[in-house]
Amino acid sequence: MFKLNEIKELIKLVDETSVHELEIESEGTRLSIRKPGKTEIVNFQSSIPQSYQAAPLQVQQSSNPAISDLNSGSESAAADLSSSLHKIVSPMVGTFYRSASPEDAPFVSVRDKVQGKSTVCIIEAMKLMNELEAEVTGEIVEILAENGQLVEFGQPLFLVRAE
Repeated sequence: MFKLNEIKELIKLVDETSVHELEIESEGTRLSIRKPGKTEIVNFQSSIPQSYQAAPLQVQQSSNPAISDLNSGSESAAADLSSSLHKIVSPMVGTFYRSASPEDAPFVSVRDKVQGKSTVCIIEAMKLMNELEAEVTGEIVEILAENGQLVEFGQPLFLVRAE
């Protein structure tokens, strides 16, 4: 259970940093804090023991027809598609940016061709701007993160059809 002074300190910490969202789970209690302009507590609940919970089912609609087929198709189609696509993942926790500045065009868009050393985005961590490279040669199939979104270590950011 979180103490009130701990919650206040976390809200203050989120408010004073570039972090837009924070989620913590401890001893069966979950705390989520989001900053869409001002900090607010979005969700605070005690959870039922894990052995009594059913796993949540999340279906995300995709604008890409090949990915959308996964939501309605067979497991073999999902395996074929995921094996043919390379995931570019975040190497760190930070804020995802599609361009160098708000006025600039995005580094890449869906259907763009990329080379192994092509910059695809920037991850801001602790006021440092880290350029992320494509890692493979291919075509961008889907962009999985939103501009300005907080991303986690290992979170998929792009799907690339490797050549």
